[in-house]
Amino acid sequence: MFTRTESFRDFIRLFPVVSIIIAIHVVLYLFTILPMFPNSWFFENLSGVNLYIMEGEYWRLITPTFMHGSFSHMLFNSFSLVLFGPALERMLGHGRFLFIYLVSGVIANVATLLLEPLTYTHVGSSGAIFGLFGYYIAIIMFRKHMLSKQNAQIIITLSVVSLIMTFLQPNINITAHLFGLLGGFLLGAIPYFNKKDLANSIQVTANWAGSHRRNLSHQSPVKLIIWGAIMIIAILGFLTQR
Repeated sequence: MFTRTESFRDFIRLFPVVSIIIAIHVVLYLFTILPMFPNSWFFENLSGVNLYIMEGEYWRLITPTFMHGSFSHMLFNSFSLVLFGPALERMLGHGRFLFIYLVSGVIANVATLLLEPLTYTHVGSSGAIFGLFGYYIAIIMFRKHMLSKQNAQIIITLSVVSLIMTFLQPNINITAHLFGLLGGFLLGAIPYFNKKDLANSIQVTANWAGSHRRNLSHQSPVKLIIWGAIMIIAILGFLTQR
């Protein structure tokens, strides 16, 4: 599922949205380094600068998602998209995948606007990519049949590792990572979290707390521990950043 065996031509044909996004990454990066282009113009006008957004330059809520500060930054995010974008584009369809990606990026950038100083400047597609992780996690929790157990474990492991690395690496927009992940998860969870799901969740919780019945899924405590750890790490990291 996350192993790419297609030829370059087949990849573009099968996954046009992922291909176009990566092409935009590369083109915009080249615009910022090649001498024949006004390099500074792109950063000055497309990066996320909270002060300018507050002054009405609202396009900066989306354009930073396609900008990157260095070759390694662009390469890592594009490589992550190559690995984890195609499977989701195939499951959701081209239009819905693009919607999830862009909205996750916007949620991450809006959170950055609201929670970071007015002088804060940022670029990168990490918030949108974390949104894809969040959407995958929603699938794992609400539509288990769409992913094999092995692939689900890969996603959960990488999500936890990526979240931990968010607080260990310098110059990371922690706010964008956290809220991109949350935004993607909510986009995936909301359509399925109806009254029946809520009632079932309450019943399962009551059964576990009251009698520890054996017919409760053995995965539930594991999920509880994993998501408890994620929430604790996220909260502690965010408070430390403040």
